[in-house]
Amino acid sequence: MSKNKTTDSSVIVSDLYQSKEKIYVRRIKGFYRNLRFFGGLFLFAAYFGTLWLNWDGQQAVLFDLPKRQFHVFGVTFWPQDFILLSWALIISAFLLFFITVFAGRVWCGYTCPQSVWTWIFLFIEEKTEGKRNARIKLDKQKLTGSKLSRKVIKHILWLLVAFATAFTFVGYFVPARELIPGLFQFSVGGWALFWIGFFTLATYGNAGWLREQVCIYMCPYARFQSVMFDQDTLIVSYDEKRGETRGTRKRGADPKELGLGDCIDCDLCVQVCPTGIDIRDGLQYECIGCAACVDACNSVMDKMGYDRGLVRYTTENSLEGKKTKIMRPRLIGYAVAMVVMIVAFTLVLLSRVPIELDIIRDRGALHQMTPNGLIQNSYLIKVANMTDEDQLFNISVSGLEGLQFNSPQQIRVPASSSASLPTLLLLPPELNKLPTNKIEFTIQSEQNERLASTEESRFFGPANF
Repeated sequence: MSKNKTTDSSVIVSDLYQSKEKIYVRRIKGFYRNLRFFGGLFLFAAYFGTLWLNWDGQQAVLFDLPKRQFHVFGVTFWPQDFILLSWALIISAFLLFFITVFAGRVWCGYTCPQSVWTWIFLFIEEKTEGKRNARIKLDKQKLTGSKLSRKVIKHILWLLVAFATAFTFVGYFVPARELIPGLFQFSVGGWALFWIGFFTLATYGNAGWLREQVCIYMCPYARFQSVMFDQDTLIVSYDEKRGETRGTRKRGADPKELGLGDCIDCDLCVQVCPTGIDIRDGLQYECIGCAACVDACNSVMDKMGYDRGLVRYTTENSLEGKKTKIMRPRLIGYAVAMVVMIVAFTLVLLSRVPIELDIIRDRGALHQMTPNGLIQNSYLIKVANMTDEDQLFNISVSGLEGLQFNSPQQIRVPASSSASLPTLLLLPPELNKLPTNKIEFTIQSEQNERLASTEESRFFGPANF
């Protein structure tokens, strides 16, 4: 970090763009560390394990971009269903807002992929280069065979984790069981290779090199999350009233007799912080709410025989001796909006019919008269079958008495395909009351009663007045 420049005793000038100072994170055991571990373990199991699940003979989750098909546990979605994706993203956003108002950046500290993968890379770094003090000492040493071998092994392991991450990601778009032999046989497509390489480098760079820089400078959430905080938001905080004045002392000494607070100024809370901040300086946007400092401080308090909670999850109102309000208007508003959207999304998803009907009128002529004196309208019926089975649909029309078909009333549509059928409708002139009439086309699958759809159109005839 560039050193600050002082012009006089009251003005401090610092560089606008300061060089990155490497943070040597110390690993600490504790309750919140276990929460992060099991949270990360769940994410790893879900991310790497889901790829190898099968459903009805095919990969359970596969986003087949060339075929425009998105398979999720037996349900096939199409580009026409992207509105559902929009709903899902909006629900996720409101869930994030709700969690942030309630408990700050716990998403960042426990389940954000950037944090989870960074902890994995830090674990590898510790196993190959040693604990915090050993890593600091190693980096200050001149390059030796031992130092080089440790660094090489570390980066190889980083790259292996990054490659596995990238391969798994691409495996959700290219069938994984085809991707593996394709890599060994050098028959993988160029785009698949490109994205594997890209995400390997991105994971290696973000989790191995950039680390806290992603959280502090690149992630927009770090910037706008502060507007969702209030005095009752649960955050990681240092109890200044209890901790000050800081100072070292012997174990078992009474801090009150020494005129000190409970903080022994060991800096352990700083050493374990993945973003390198000092929680004792107050609430900072760099804090990702991982509570590593809470575990560190509690371990020190246990050794000193003091009560835990000098650094803890609390609220600003609680620190000021005020009552914390859990249920407040903004939190309730987010919760209500989220519940309404989840219910609506669920209803739409459950009522979703995987077929699509489109009726296109012949706009070249509103109507024609047949040699038999009947009014004729022509249409093009387009049916999309978004199921995995061939379907035979019966076609019917309603809304106008006396309508007759002058074309087939069935259309066969292969699985995951669409088909079109030119259709002619006839009507005796005496039954035509208006120049334009609303009618409805309905298709019904013979194989599945649930597969039915209705689409509105118009039937035109000559004016009878």
